[in-house]
Amino acid sequence: MAEAAQSVEGQTVQEYIQHHLSFLTYGRHPDGHWGIAHTPEEAAEMGFWALHVDTLGWSVFIGAAFLLFFRYVGKKATADTPGGIQNFVENIFEFVDARVGEGFNYTNRLIGPLALTIFVWVLLMNTMDLVPVDWITGLATLAGEHVFGLEHMSFKIVPTTDVNITMGMSISIFALILYYSIKMKGIGGFLSELAFHPFGKWMLPFNLLIEVPTLFAKPVSLGLRLFGNLYAGELLFLLFASLLGLWQLPAHFAWAVFHLIIVPLQAFVFMMLTIVYLNAAHESHDH
Repeated sequence: MAEAAQSVEGQTVQEYIQHHLSFLTYGRHPDGHWGIAHTPEEAAEMGFWALHVDTLGWSVFIGAAFLLFFRYVGKKATADTPGGIQNFVENIFEFVDARVGEGFNYTNRLIGPLALTIFVWVLLMNTMDLVPVDWITGLATLAGEHVFGLEHMSFKIVPTTDVNITMGMSISIFALILYYSIKMKGIGGFLSELAFHPFGKWMLPFNLLIEVPTLFAKPVSLGLRLFGNLYAGELLFLLFASLLGLWQLPAHFAWAVFHLIIVPLQAFVFMMLTIVYLNAAHESHDH
C-alpha cells in the first residue's frame, strides 16, 4: 500500500507537491559550469540537454536488476524439479510468448525478447509508484542536505512519470517501425504506402494528410499514454498525503488497490501496441 507522510514542515501543500514532482536535474548553469540544479527554476534554465539523474538512475538500475535476475534463473533452470521462482519466470515467458504469437504473424527473432523486456521493465518501473511517496524521497532529501548541501532536494523514483523516459522508449520503438517498414517493403514500398493509401494515387494529397500524421501519432500516443496514467496516479497519492492528514490511509489503500490494476495494465498495453505496430511494419499493402 502506498501510504504517505505528512507535508514537510514549513511547506505549503503546493510546495510539497511541486517538490515531489520535480526531478534531480544535472546540467549546465547559465554561468557555464555544470552541476545539480538547486531549484526548479535552475533546472528549467539548463534547457534541453539537462539530465534527470534520478529517473535515469532508477530506470537503469531496475533494468539491470531484471536482466541479472532472469539470467540467474535461466542458468539455474532445470527440467527435473523446477522451483517456485523458475515456475514464476516461466509463466512470464509463456504469457509474453502467447501474446507475441497472437499479435505477430511473421518470423523475427527480435520481437519475443523485445516484448519480454518491454513488459517486465515497464511493469517494474510502474510498480515503483506503489512505494510510499516519502520513504525513498525523504532519505534522498536527508542525503542531499548533508552530502550535497541541497535543501529539500528533489528525487523521483518512478521513471515512467518522467515523459523523457516514456518518450525515449516510444521513439526507440518508432525507429524499429521505420527500419522494418523500409527493410520489408523497400523505400519505394514504404513511401508508396504513405502516398497512395488508402484512397489510391489520384488522392495523393489526402492520403498524405491521413497517413503521415497517423505514422507520427504512434510514438506520441505510445509514450504519452504510459506517462499520463502513471503521472496521474502519482499526483493523486501526493494529494492524499498533503490534504487528508490522518484520514489519508483509507484513501491511499483504496487508490493503491485500484492502482494494482493500472500498473500491469499499462505495461501490457505498451507491449501489445509495440507488437501490433511492428507486425504492421512487416505487412505489405497487398497482404
